[in-house]
Amino acid sequence: MLDVLGALAVAALATGVVWVGGGRLEAAADGLATHYRLPPVVQGAVVAAVGSSFPELSSVVLSTLLHGDFDLGVGAIVGSAIFNILVVPAASTFATSEPLDSNRDLVYKEAQFYMLSVAVLLLTFAFAVIYEPLGGLSGTLTRPLAGIPLALYGLYLFVQHQDTADHRAQAVPATDDLNPTRLWLLLAGSLALILVGVEALVRAALTLGDALGTPAFLWGLTVVAAGTSLPDAVVSVRAARDDNAETSLANVLGSNVFDLLVAVPAGVLLGGATAIDFAFAAPMMGVLVAATIVLFTVIRTGLELTDREALALLALYAAFVAWLALETVGLTDLIPT
Repeated sequence: MLDVLGALAVAALATGVVWVGGGRLEAAADGLATHYRLPPVVQGAVVAAVGSSFPELSSVVLSTLLHGDFDLGVGAIVGSAIFNILVVPAASTFATSEPLDSNRDLVYKEAQFYMLSVAVLLLTFAFAVIYEPLGGLSGTLTRPLAGIPLALYGLYLFVQHQDTADHRAQAVPATDDLNPTRLWLLLAGSLALILVGVEALVRAALTLGDALGTPAFLWGLTVVAAGTSLPDAVVSVRAARDDNAETSLANVLGSNVFDLLVAVPAGVLLGGATAIDFAFAAPMMGVLVAATIVLFTVIRTGLELTDREALALLALYAAFVAWLALETVGLTDLIPT
């Protein structure tokens, strides 16, 4: 019992550290995007998203290299993606007095590219089972296979680069008083602070798994995922409060694209070939697909996210956490352990 309480206390403290780091990161990313005059959708989908996704990237790298638990890192990625899809847009909506506006660029480029990212990662896991089988529905995720989602992210960056070039061609040159060197240093310091917090979250998840006799993967889906998603929440909520709904939603989608296409392969590239259990991963990816379809539907309906729709998203996340609780105590068995 003391181990459980201690792990929960460490997780709470680590979450606070990640929160502080996320706030610093948001300020640095916003300043850099302003200095380089990036369009709002690129600011949200690339600059803020990549920076705020550093906790998820760290969770995979630290779990794989330091603790030899790739499943925990993947659990944190998938859980964070579900949190970002269902909770962060809802929180951003409640942070404003008006519905959170969407637009066709977000719906037909960012959201659909994100849905493609989910499909490609699931296809990569399937290739591991087909071409590097370990028996049953298990396979080896190798470095060449990890290159598939990375290649897709390269295409994503190319598309964003084209949008940036078009935006700058139409922009009126302007000067600002921002110090880019100071902003880059602030960005680096915030990333280091986040790294410390994520390592503490990973250790807390492993301790909870050992103490309660449950897979660390499940704690990665909840404790680590929620903690590492705080920078995304900070960026999106503050953007919404500043009446920049486009950046708020683009950050959510862009962050998830980075998590799925870069953070997961990063663990494989650094740690080498990694075993993957498709029967274990498929149910979680199925939940992520369902959450993505729900978000896509509500932001396309009227091209805005209302308070009622935000409540529906939160209810779905509560149902997801309740299901994981049932899995933890053994009342349901949809996730093979």
